[in-house]
Formats: sequence, C-alpha cells, structure tokens
Amino acid sequence: MTAHTGPADSSQFPAARAGPKIRGQVESPVHSAVPRHVAIIMDGNGRWAEQRGLPRLSGHREGVNAIPRVLDVLAGRGVEYLTIYAFSTENWSRPSSEVEGIVELLHETLQRDTDILNEKNVRVFHIGNAERLSQDIRKAVERIQDMTRDNTGIVLNVAFDYGGRQEILAAVRQLIRDGVPAEDVTEELFSHRLFTAHCPDPDLIIRTGGELRISNFLLWQSAYSEYFHTPTLWPDLDDAELERALDSYGNRQRRFGNITPDPGE
Repeated sequence: MTAHTGPADSSQFPAARAGPKIRGQVESPVHSAVPRHVAIIMDGNGRWAEQRGLPRLSGHREGVNAIPRVLDVLAGRGVEYLTIYAFSTENWSRPSSEVEGIVELLHETLQRDTDILNEKNVRVFHIGNAERLSQDIRKAVERIQDMTRDNTGIVLNVAFDYGGRQEILAAVRQLIRDGVPAEDVTEELFSHRLFTAHCPDPDLIIRTGGELRISNFLLWQSAYSEYFHTPTLWPDLDDAELERALDSYGNRQRRFGNITPDPGE
C-alpha cells in the first residue's frame, strides 16, 4: 500500500453513527463519551509466550486470537474505528525466524478470517507499506479490502509494516509530486495524504504490556489523543480491562490545548 495520491472527498469520512453493529451481536447498554476512534499498540505477545515457556510465535498467534473479542467489545460500545498496530517498520530487524513466522501468520489470518469479518459487517483497511510483502499476501490484502468495501460496521485498520515517520515522509513526497505550492499546504490537505485519510484521528490510544512509549505510531494523528497504558499483556487483555480503558476516557475532559471551562460561566 502506498500513501493516498490525492485529497479525500467528504464522502470518505462517514458521518457519526450510533454504534456500528457487528452482525449477530447482542447490543450493550448505551454509554456516554465514547471514543469514536480507538487505536491499540498490541504489546506483550513475546513476553506472554516466554512466561509460559512457549516460542514467541505462540504469543503472536494468541494475540491474533484476541482481536475478534476486542472488536466485539468496541463495536458494542459504539466505537466506529479501531486501528491495531500489528507490525512496525522497525520490526523487520527482529530475528528472521520470528519475522517470517509473523508474516506467515498474517497470511493465514487473512485466508481464514476474510469471510468471517465480512459476515460481521466489518470494513477492513491495511495501513502501511506493502512492497516487502509477497504477491500472495498483497492479493489477500486487496481481497479483504475489496470484499468489505461496502460494509457499514466498525472499521478495522490493520497497521502492518507501518511507521509514523515514514508515513509523514510519504505524505510530504506525495504533496511534492502533486505539485502543491508550499503556501497552499494545510493540515487538512496534508492529512488527506496519510494512510488514515479515510478516518478521523484517534480519540483514545491504548498500549498494553506496561511500556510508556508511542513507538512511531500515528505520530501526526495522535496530537490530541488520550492515552491509556496498562501492564496487561495483549493476549491477556480481557473485557474488564478494555472497559476500564473506555471508562477512563469517558471520565476525561478533552481540552485540545484550551483551558477547562468554568462550570459557573
């Protein structure tokens, strides 16, 4: 995948809707102050496996198995977009056996879950680069995006071979190729050249595994995001901890650089 080559029109940004539905899902009670877009840094798969004396790839496989449950919870709470950080541009430097296993796991998951996600009304996007992926995987990515194109439920962005700095560079280069004069470049125009041009910026970013870094994830888009850090390893993230993250967001007052208004005013 490459960065968007032209400005997105307004039809690419769906109007706010009352809770995307996954087909066959039981509705949850209505909650207030729900984030429209949740992004997750899924950290801790390797440590989860090592704690159990298993190969690291077993942790990655267990991490993949956690995604459908998280989708169900978030869709039930009315979240419209979920972005998961599956594999960074820096992850290619890991041992080749682990990298090859993760890439093969991606291929297996696409082959296994495309029809399931489509049946659940999930719309899927890949964000990141595709040049280093095999032709078979690229075809599988294109298939799931095409098959789910008309779905109206929660949008799932899978960030694979993604890096925030690289995304920004790609957007700058695209603006130059498009011949946009420097004085005409705006935040909106720039945002339309990013991989995430089809969705709003994340309201809430959750990082599992106890680390406090942003790890080159959605650097431009996260300017005003709220963060929730949990020591829970990604495969162990249960519904209660996920609900705690959502409730934490609901109890915050987002100021976007402003000051908290005086209740008496």
